Amino acid sequence: MNVFNAFKTALVSLSALLLISCSAPNVEHYKNTSPNFDFKTFFSGNLKAYGVVQDFKGELTRKLVVDMNASWEGNQGVIEEDFVYDDGETQKRIWKITLNEDNSLTGVADDVIGTAKGRSDGSVFHWNYDVELPYDGSTLKVNFDDWMYLVTQSRLINRTSIVKFGVEVGEVTLVIEKI
Repeated sequence: MNVFNAFKTALVSLSALLLISCSAPNVEHYKNTSPNFDFKTFFSGNLKAYGVVQDFKGELTRKLVVDMNASWEGNQGVIEEDFVYDDGETQKRIWKITLNEDNSLTGVADDVIGTAKGRSDGSVFHWNYDVELPYDGSTLKVNFDDWMYLVTQSRLINRTSIVKFGVEVGEVTLVIEKI
C-alpha cells in the first residue's frame, strides 16, 4: 500500500469515527429509563410551556410561553399550541397526531412540511420534522430535531435543534408542565 492510499484510508476512517461520535443516540438507547413516557397520557388536557430560543452561538434571542390543549379520540389526537414571544409576536400551531401500536407517532400541522415522525422508549420521546419559519419578510425551511425527556409524570424538558443545511443554527429549550 503506498503512502497516498494509507493516508486516504486513515482519513476515511477518521471521518467515519467523527460522524459516529457526533451523532445523537437512538431513542432505544433510553429503553430502561423511567418514568415511562406515554405520549398520549402526557399530552392530554391543558399544558403550559416556558422556554428560550438561542442562536447558533448559544446567545438568547427570545423567550416564550406556550399554552397547549390536547384531546384524543382513540389513537387520533389534536394538540393546539398558542405561542406568545417576549417581543409580542404570537403564533398558533395545531398538530394532528396519530399514535401507532409500535410506539411510533406521526403528526401534521400547517407550518410543518410533510409528516413529523417520532418514537418513544423509556422516559424519552424523539421526533423530527421540517418547518417553514417566518424570517425577514419571507419563510425559511429548517429541520426541527426534538428530544423530550420526561422528568416527572407532569413535567418534561424539550430540547429542539434547529438545523439548516446540516448545521445547527439555533436551539429551543422548553419546560412543559401539565396544569
